Amino acid sequence: MSDKDKQWYFNTVTEQAELGPQSPISQRMGPYASEKDALNAWKIVAQRNKEWEEQDNRWKSAK
Repeated sequence: MSDKDKQWYFNTVTEQAELGPQSPISQRMGPYASEKDALNAWKIVAQRNKEWEEQDNRWKSAK
């Protein structure tokens, strides 16, 4: 089993966690280190987007 098969993905259509890249790339998010992280994919994305937006705003205000 390759390292890629040991990673977790979130299927955006079925909203299920999948071990290894099972679904088409257009329907999955990841990879994630654990099943729990994969199931929290939308929360992780929202948090990352918030952090990136804050960084972008700080960068823009520093100009």
